[in-house]
Amino acid sequence: MTTEELKERFRKFSINIIKLVNKMPNNIAGNAIAKQIVRSGTSPAANYRAACLAKSNKDFLNKLKMVEEEIDETSHWLSVIMDAELLSRTQVEDLYDECIELRRIIVRSITTIKQTIDSQERPTA
Repeated sequence: MTTEELKERFRKFSINIIKLVNKMPNNIAGNAIAKQIVRSGTSPAANYRAACLAKSNKDFLNKLKMVEEEIDETSHWLSVIMDAELLSRTQVEDLYDECIELRRIIVRSITTIKQTIDSQERPTA
């Protein structure tokens, strides 16, 4: 997957989070969780774009870790929405699956960039 394709996936994910939030029940729990997930669910797209502009591999790694944290938080809120039955499982499941897949991609990227950094820092004999 190219950088541009992943940017687009994150952008579409953000849009789908916004659409999901607009379906949330208008009650105390629904409003509180909606505010949390709209923040955590839309920020990975912006943070990934920022990572793509990183000035170094270490900067890239730090920014990817921010993406990982936000996408992980989003998976938490999506599971809460399903388990608390704030929305039906069928309304949330595809978005939850995409969230988990995006997290896997970012974790693989983090592993790869860590290996690159480690190999660059090893002294040569």
